[in-house]
Amino acid sequence: MVRLTATSLPGASDLRFVVIATSINTELERIGDQAWNMRQYARLLLSEPELKRLIDLRRMANTATKMMASSLRAFEDGSAEDGLAVIRSDDEVDALNDQIFREALTCMITDAKNITRSVALVLTARAIERIVDHATNMGEEVVYLVKGEDIRHSEAIEVED
Repeated sequence: MVRLTATSLPGASDLRFVVIATSINTELERIGDQAWNMRQYARLLLSEPELKRLIDLRRMANTATKMMASSLRAFEDGSAEDGLAVIRSDDEVDALNDQIFREALTCMITDAKNITRSVALVLTARAIERIVDHATNMGEEVVYLVKGEDIRHSEAIEVED
């Protein structure tokens, strides 16, 4: 990468592309780490009877998958609007994560035998929520790539044209 930037005399947008591509690669690696963690939790969950059908966990996973695909598509297409759409979806998954935590906590309080499975569910939901955070980071990076504006940690996610 250093040789590329040194020999090609990149403009600002070229340099942003190289930096953002590297950053997105890091986010994808972190998503892979979370997927590995979920594999471990799934093994534990599948080894015991079902604690409770958590439809919201499936909904969370489906939303995370869509967000990840959308953020990659936004990068590929150079679409700040698609990047913003990914960012807007983050709150929905955060709410689902909170709900699953509350339900799992109730299961633990109800019967101590549920603790191991409940913790595995909470950790699975947390891993999905982290994947969504990484997809959101990628959406923010796409906005920066296209618009040259850093919207991380900002109150408004609308970017002026």
